[in-house]
Amino acid sequence: MKIKKGFLADPGNNYQLNVTKLMEHAIRNFSRQEIISRRNDGTLFRYTYKDSYIRMKKLANALESLGIKIGDRIGVIAWNSHQHFEIYYGLPGMGAVMVSLNMRLAPQDLSHVINHSGSKVIILEEDLIPIVEKVSDLTKNIKKYIIITDKDLSEIETTLNPIFSFESLLNQASEEYKWPYLDENAAYAACYTSGTTGKPKGVYYSHRNAYIQAIMFAAQFSMSVNDVVFQMVPMFHVLGWSKPQAATYVGAKLIFSGRWNLDDLDRLSELIVKEKVTISAAVPTVYMAMLENFKKREEKPDFRGARFICGGAEPPFSLMKGMWDFTGGELIHSYGSTEAMAITTLNMFKPWLRQELSDEELWELKKKQGTIVSGLDVKIVDEEGKELPKDGKSSGEILLKGPWITRSYFNAPETRDSFTEDGYFKTGDAGSIDSEGYLKITDRIKDVIKSGGEWISSIDMENFLMSHSSILEAAVVGIPHPKWDERPLVLVKLRENTQTLEKEDIKKYLLKKFAKWQLPDEILFIDEISKTSVGKLDKKKIREEYKQLYLKG
Repeated sequence: MKIKKGFLADPGNNYQLNVTKLMEHAIRNFSRQEIISRRNDGTLFRYTYKDSYIRMKKLANALESLGIKIGDRIGVIAWNSHQHFEIYYGLPGMGAVMVSLNMRLAPQDLSHVINHSGSKVIILEEDLIPIVEKVSDLTKNIKKYIIITDKDLSEIETTLNPIFSFESLLNQASEEYKWPYLDENAAYAACYTSGTTGKPKGVYYSHRNAYIQAIMFAAQFSMSVNDVVFQMVPMFHVLGWSKPQAATYVGAKLIFSGRWNLDDLDRLSELIVKEKVTISAAVPTVYMAMLENFKKREEKPDFRGARFICGGAEPPFSLMKGMWDFTGGELIHSYGSTEAMAITTLNMFKPWLRQELSDEELWELKKKQGTIVSGLDVKIVDEEGKELPKDGKSSGEILLKGPWITRSYFNAPETRDSFTEDGYFKTGDAGSIDSEGYLKITDRIKDVIKSGGEWISSIDMENFLMSHSSILEAAVVGIPHPKWDERPLVLVKLRENTQTLEKEDIKKYLLKKFAKWQLPDEILFIDEISKTSVGKLDKKKIREEYKQLYLKG
């Protein structure tokens, strides 16, 4: 699209928007604000924005002392911690590029990301050394390893070489540092897609991307210095869904979860309650487990006023309603992707809709992904690329364009078809937009089940199944069928202490919303449903595992 210059207000006004400006602003106004970091042993480390900023400058000096230069790519594989937060600013601030490494990737994919990005150095947590050791023979360009540890390096056994101590480097570095005046279009960080189709693909975010989205997110989500932000989303996943940037912009109190899994929810829940958390984010799987945990606690938690962003997949109605009724906390649905820096929509009610709609209609509206955030363009198109009306019914592929939406994958010319000539990213998601601007995802295009020429939404069926009081999780996929092309297969994980639930009981339940021909041919009860590295249903793996099920007969 050709830019029309118009009458230039100030041709010399080219002040660069760098992420270091976010932190400098926070130090100027909120230097005493607290940051809490949960250590791996569960104890808490506390310091302030000012303390953090001093360490960021030390980190910049330390990296330069190791020969790291502007434009160098540095891999980072770490938990949510104050050190990771310091890396978020100190590393890109001195001009290098932070390449976020997903510790849950298979070795072949992780080594691909390290090699493809051109990373020369890796910063890693001590307990993640085994993961990096597995790929070290496949990543010959790595020159140095910086280990985040409280131990002396002589106490660490590893085949990685040469190694440096993160803390020792900072202790030896000067706290005086002058940030370079970087071009705002210089790369700030890179995240790679989780590789559900082919190898992971690189998305590089500029300083300008991160700066503008932080301001948008903070404004649209009404974040302020009074908020307490709990960073549960892994910071390697799409920049932690931009909360470390937006929270810094407004000077909010930050809490980093440290290493955790679903078995740690007792301690995490206690921390959330004790520190009066008002903002957090996670995928539905985490919130479902957390709600189950809350129900087992002797004292009912009170999260009135708290806003919990839910992304990665559509949260079941039972989860949203259950969280609201039991804790007073509001689950706010958001939609995004690596290519769109996570926050593309936020589902919050407009005041006139609160007046016009019944409670039941408002809850129905809450199932949608929300309205597109400020600054982005969106359209829904059919298979020929023709834009569809925003009537809430017409469903097609969602296309996105905007200041932080990627225009291409790094060094991957074979992926050009993922973008339109006029700059839209083809999300691969099917959806519709209603007259009020609320987006509803009907499915991933590749996950829509095509049976006998008719379409069945796997998402709608999954969410309806999870509204059943005995069903904790459900996955619905289409697998090959000799007569109908594809037929639905349902995998079900039941809640603890569930009384007998038969397949026919589930089919009768589904008939409340779905036609008889849409019902699954088979329902399987399993202990665990496969998930991707970021907690989404791994439908690719499920389809592969069960692809012969309907062909055997």
